[in-house]
Amino acid sequence: MHSAAEAHLRRVDRKLAKVIGQAGPCGLKPDGRRTPFQALVRAVAHQQLNGTAADTILRRFIALFPGRRFPGPEDLDGVGDDALRGAGFSRSKIAAIRDIAAKCRSGVIPTLRVIRGLGDDEIVERLTEARGVGRWTVEMLLMFTLGRPDVLPADDFGVRQGFRLLHGLDEMPKPSVLREHGERWRPHRTVAAWYLWRVVDLSRAKTAK
Repeated sequence: MHSAAEAHLRRVDRKLAKVIGQAGPCGLKPDGRRTPFQALVRAVAHQQLNGTAADTILRRFIALFPGRRFPGPEDLDGVGDDALRGAGFSRSKIAAIRDIAAKCRSGVIPTLRVIRGLGDDEIVERLTEARGVGRWTVEMLLMFTLGRPDVLPADDFGVRQGFRLLHGLDEMPKPSVLREHGERWRPHRTVAAWYLWRVVDLSRAKTAK
């Protein structure tokens, strides 16, 4: 699925080529069925949390809406803030997902059909109008829902940590350093980011032995 991207990254970055050899084929599989509301709520849940904690919150959130695979923007009106707090959302995240729901209903946040026809920068501009939705949150949607191939979430802690480990740096690299280095990865920066996350995983596995 990502063989062309992997071949390109091997050619332009020797250090990343070693990671590709260790980690194997890229396992990134975007879920194009998610609506912008679903994708943004999931991304908000993951803000500043590890994946396990965020997934637990999302399961509790979905359980508030029996019979639904995932609630829609209109469903939030029937659930109070106390219930959302009980699911694990902070007050700021509750305010964020309620604003996301409102902007989905008003059309500020486009439907999935419309958003598929927009460029990456336009999507970032439109969606960051919602409270609590920054560039990183939209980048997760671009990568994991829309499957855009050239997204580099340079502010992501895991991506920066992977770059630090890969290059043996003493301090975390600034996002600007990562963006500059990442120019060589175009037009496959999404897959490069996926492998930087794997650098962290490989380091943890090595430490655990």
